[in-house]
Amino acid sequence: MTVASETRSPLSLKSLLPLASASVAVGLAMALAMPFMALFLTTEVGASPVALGTFLLISPLAGLVASTVLGRVSDSRAVRRNLLVVGGAAGAGGSALFAVLRNYWILLAVSVTLLAVASSLLSQVFAYARQATERSSSTRAPLVISGFRTLLSLAWVGGPPLAALLMAKTGYVGLYLASAGFYGLVAVVTMRLPELGSATTGQADSDRGMLRPQVVLAVAAFVLLQGSVTLSVNAVPLLVTDVLHGTAGDAGLILGLCAALEIPLILGFGMLAVRIEQHRIVCFGAVVALAYHVVMFTTSSTAQVAVAQVLNAIVISAIMGVGISYFQALAPDRPGLTTTLYTNTITVGVMVSGPLLGLAQEIGYRTAYLMCLAMSALGLILLVTAGMTARRESVR
Repeated sequence: MTVASETRSPLSLKSLLPLASASVAVGLAMALAMPFMALFLTTEVGASPVALGTFLLISPLAGLVASTVLGRVSDSRAVRRNLLVVGGAAGAGGSALFAVLRNYWILLAVSVTLLAVASSLLSQVFAYARQATERSSSTRAPLVISGFRTLLSLAWVGGPPLAALLMAKTGYVGLYLASAGFYGLVAVVTMRLPELGSATTGQADSDRGMLRPQVVLAVAAFVLLQGSVTLSVNAVPLLVTDVLHGTAGDAGLILGLCAALEIPLILGFGMLAVRIEQHRIVCFGAVVALAYHVVMFTTSSTAQVAVAQVLNAIVISAIMGVGISYFQALAPDRPGLTTTLYTNTITVGVMVSGPLLGLAQEIGYRTAYLMCLAMSALGLILLVTAGMTARRESVR
């Protein structure tokens, strides 16, 4: 079968189900291993604080580079399906090695090679979904993307409890072998997907387009917004236990409540994004973020924190749910690179939030929400500026 014939294949339930299965499997593979990485390196590998920090800094940077390179390749050549297969195989091999190896330097090498390639899976799954939807002449791409984002959220709801069970029964060997199994499932499932062909034929022009002020402003805005989301979520257990004198169980219930609220909200915003501009929705999410951080800075009880999770769920659903479609719409002919830009904002946002949380530990956990407020406000300003820039460009 030629690529040309495959690109004419319409989007169908038969195509979406395997891709949806791959999305869940990617989410579970990551949700099993990522939360326990620091603990694994400390207890099993014996990494020092400096070695731990180095590992946790270099690994996401390698993933960022690999995802960006593969995103460019996937847009210019008919290889997106193959990259999904390769990413799943790389993740399976890397996780299997983590199950049996305990040498720090070898594990770091595995992380910056095999697992870095596997980190491209998220952006490639969403890029494939976008490209497949557009090839079918459908206008419901934002809804499809939101549906896949919901599946990813469900995987992260079930992943950590499953990881805890595996840890108790089989230790890290079973944990990483299970992660390898889910990555392997991605490789097997995506083998049967049709290859969609290249997304663009004007590589040089598209590359120049990615440097448009609107795109640069959007990337900067989302780094700030993603960083504020990560910092605010990480600060919840510390605020609840250290400042409000609640329990770890209270913090867990609060975070679980937020995750549960996100699922219907992501789908709701996805349906809304079919009708109105995605830019307006992400701006709305940034505005709600301002209100949420003010509430969290002034809160005096765990009950208030729990109620405030309605606002937090709106923020996460608007920014992290619709944000994927928003980035893809910035350059429709480059779904691989634009989706990678979005996922890279998460990586950089996480890296920014870490030192800020450490600073909040020194001066008080409430101040984390002042930092989040400042980051969200600046992110909103950049988003509004990006929208104004886009309107000026459209008039020319």
